[in-house]
Amino acid sequence: MIESHIAHMLRYRAEKYTDREVFRYKKNDCYASISWRTFKQQSEAIAKFLLSKNITTHDMVGIFSQNYPQWTICDLGILSTRAAVVPVYPTATFKQLEYIVNETEMQILFVGDNAQYEHAIKALDNTASLKLLVTFNCDASDDERVIRFEDIMAQSFNADLDNALQKQLSEASTDDLATIIYTSGTTGEPKGAMLNHSNFLASFRIHAIRLQVSETDVSMCFLPLCHIFERAWTFFLLYSGGVNVYNANPKAIMEELPKVKPTIMCAVPRFFEKIYDGIQNTAEEWPAIQRAIFNRALIVGLKYIEYQKDSKKAPIALRIQRNIADALVLKKVRKVFGGNIRFMPCSGSAMTTKLRRYFHAMGLFVNYGYGASETLATVSCMRHDLYDFDYSGSIMPEVKVKISDENMILVKGPTIFNGYYKKPEETAEVLKDGWYYTGDQGAIPEEGKLLMTERIKDIIKTSTGKYISPQKIELILSHCDLIEQLCVIGDNRKYLTALIVPAFDKLKKLMRQKGVDLSTYHALIKHPLVKELFEKNLAELQSDLPRHEKVAKFALLPEPFTIDNTMLTSSMKVRRKQVNKVYADEIAKLY
Repeated sequence: MIESHIAHMLRYRAEKYTDREVFRYKKNDCYASISWRTFKQQSEAIAKFLLSKNITTHDMVGIFSQNYPQWTICDLGILSTRAAVVPVYPTATFKQLEYIVNETEMQILFVGDNAQYEHAIKALDNTASLKLLVTFNCDASDDERVIRFEDIMAQSFNADLDNALQKQLSEASTDDLATIIYTSGTTGEPKGAMLNHSNFLASFRIHAIRLQVSETDVSMCFLPLCHIFERAWTFFLLYSGGVNVYNANPKAIMEELPKVKPTIMCAVPRFFEKIYDGIQNTAEEWPAIQRAIFNRALIVGLKYIEYQKDSKKAPIALRIQRNIADALVLKKVRKVFGGNIRFMPCSGSAMTTKLRRYFHAMGLFVNYGYGASETLATVSCMRHDLYDFDYSGSIMPEVKVKISDENMILVKGPTIFNGYYKKPEETAEVLKDGWYYTGDQGAIPEEGKLLMTERIKDIIKTSTGKYISPQKIELILSHCDLIEQLCVIGDNRKYLTALIVPAFDKLKKLMRQKGVDLSTYHALIKHPLVKELFEKNLAELQSDLPRHEKVAKFALLPEPFTIDNTMLTSSMKVRRKQVNKVYADEIAKLY
């Protein structure tokens, strides 16, 4: 059997590793393991079940769940039938689910827990194609259209289904459609990016050249598997023989990291922003001498990484200082992540160079990069031997990048998607002569390196004709410790404004020191001293900006942008169009 298909890869690895651990998951208060042998057996049981329901090549099967081992078991089971997997974000609304089911003519949907089940059972009644649900962790149902994962595992399948599965595997092609990834998008309706098995196999190959992942690695799976970043990373772990630890509750990630002690883990910039804020807030409570030791250790770490990034040996005096700083401070910070982290791929949105340097100074290699669903994630990422904090990494092997006359990043290579499902016009707009027109603005500052600067559709044109990058302004303003999130506004308007979500814990503490103690966020953001405080901070941060790039007015919001309230995409990017729509009244008051 030639390894020209993800399903082939599973079988080769299962034969190689047999009873070795492949997955780990939370069971009550402990972690349980699943072996390669069990993984293969359960995936094949799912495949045979699907074949018994007449699922076959090019059919669409959905997965609507948070992260469980069953997610990947069913993923590989579906792929083994040569059907395509259609992931749905676990907090999707019924309307979002209905749209995807109808467009793909999905027949079977795997469902995580009761929250997803509520929408899924409604989809059974309101869509023409959906006929059956398979549940992972839902309350028992008497509906004959619903079956539990455990019940499928308990079934016996006849020889005809064994033969049917082997036939599908023998005929599996590298050109088979593997998945349709629906991009939540910062603008417009969702589009399903089609990715073939050939795209994934090429991705494995080029990542094996760039990244150092082995059978000894343990990764924490906490970003949503429905997103291409975590999904492709999970597949690459299987390809490399590593262990994946599933976290169904992203909010509990910091409690679980010290228990799991992962060596690698992908994350988004927002994850590091939250941890940075937590460290800074904690440090403020320390005695002066302890803060001084911490700050000195950080300075030493920052000096040390300037040699490290260029693969140069630091002076012996600096190496001694770094060893002392590591023993006193840096090692303790790394224990927050479990203590064993080697590197952490990071992408999805902009991340300040200050933040990247901060974590590298702590001894955490945050491997920042750039990519998209349409490029099967990684277009560029940092090399381990030579890297630069000011760029979005080095371009991946076998991937070609060029910059158009409009400064748009164009990408070509074996990982580029095949178009948007049932959307030929949208496909024609972005796929031209094999090049994917990303819609992102960028540059190639040095040979082989990439800098992504802005989503072109996000660029603001004021009513005075000035073109402004909101991301640039947001990165500058994000240096204010009192700002948790923000969205710069100003398209077709006279001046820039911003919607700001304060860092409420820090803000409340600061206001108490000034004699203001308010219990609710709503009351806090309306207090005149708070407004004065933000005005002062923004004025200082924007002092070097030209007048047309300065935020002239702002509004403070009482709740954060989240995926659940539709303000963020699944990769934690702000959905500007949605923010403008939901907060239209607040924005209008600023003009």
